[in-house]
Amino acid sequence: MPELPASAAGRRVAGAATGALLIGLLFTGCGGDDGGDTASSGTPTPSTTEMTGATATASSVHPLSQSPPTKIAIPKIGVSAPVGSIGLLPDGRVEEPPLSNPNLAGWYDEGVTPGEVGPAVILGHVDANGKPAVFYRLKDLKPGDKIAVARKDGTTATFAVQTAQHVDKDAFPHKKVFGEALDHASLRLVTCGGAFDTKIGHYKDNLIVYAKLISS
Repeated sequence: MPELPASAAGRRVAGAATGALLIGLLFTGCGGDDGGDTASSGTPTPSTTEMTGATATASSVHPLSQSPPTKIAIPKIGVSAPVGSIGLLPDGRVEEPPLSNPNLAGWYDEGVTPGEVGPAVILGHVDANGKPAVFYRLKDLKPGDKIAVARKDGTTATFAVQTAQHVDKDAFPHKKVFGEALDHASLRLVTCGGAFDTKIGHYKDNLIVYAKLISS
């Protein structure tokens, strides 16, 4: 284990960056028992896709102190969901929210909390048991769309979407998602995407949405 930074936020970012190196199988179980997501299955997607357009500037927004998230709301795609905590499994992979609760998102608790300086990460399934799950419509987000994360201390961190990225699960950008050095508060939302591989019973890609704090 490398020596960690002195600050609490820095320690969590460093831990996330090193601990996430084996996340290549992230959300391998994210799929229905009927063969997957009808909205994305069979639809060719590039290995990376970046959304461009006007995004809100947040240079004057003050980051928040540490406080775990309790709820996420994304009005554009009809998301209003509780957020629980997830960590690392013994083999180094990141936990998944339980398929038995498809509307539950999971905050990666080895990283910063949403609203703190650094990359906070929330994961959610695209579908579960053949039915849409919490991040089913994540692919519909556009630059500027708002994401509100309620926190345990009663504050709400509001983010604006900046970019999105489709990546092969074998090429997941661990360091960028979990441990990128930032001077502002950022949020990453992660789910499955791309085609559903019926041979292995998993999606081939991950969809990552990147957002920046605009109000707190």
